[in-house]
Amino acid sequence: MMKTDYEVTYILRPQLEEAEVEERSGAIADLLRRGGGEITWLEKLGKKRLAYEIADLREGIYVVMRFRSDGAAAHELERQLRLNEDVVRALMVKLDRQALAAAAAAPPAPPPPAPSSPTPV
Repeated sequence: MMKTDYEVTYILRPQLEEAEVEERSGAIADLLRRGGGEITWLEKLGKKRLAYEIADLREGIYVVMRFRSDGAAAHELERQLRLNEDVVRALMVKLDRQALAAAAAAPPAPPPPAPSSPTPV
């Protein structure tokens, strides 16, 4: 069975404590693994301000996860995210293998220049 690369970004309720965020993101990752998926990258971005209010919330805890799975496991993960009361929003996208390979082969971007100190007038 052919596996596809996906990325899902989901927003958890801002009231969750750090331990609860770990527990929720771990449970979501385990759900995917049980469906035959393989997690390639997971990052918790922390609490951020939402671009617009969702269900009377102005902030949310962002989590980004890249994974490889078949379509059925990805579809089930998306369904479970919609049912989860702690998930405010979720967006899943299919990743392009050539774009991923090109990004991995590209040299890292140079760091931005250090800000100069203001010049006295």
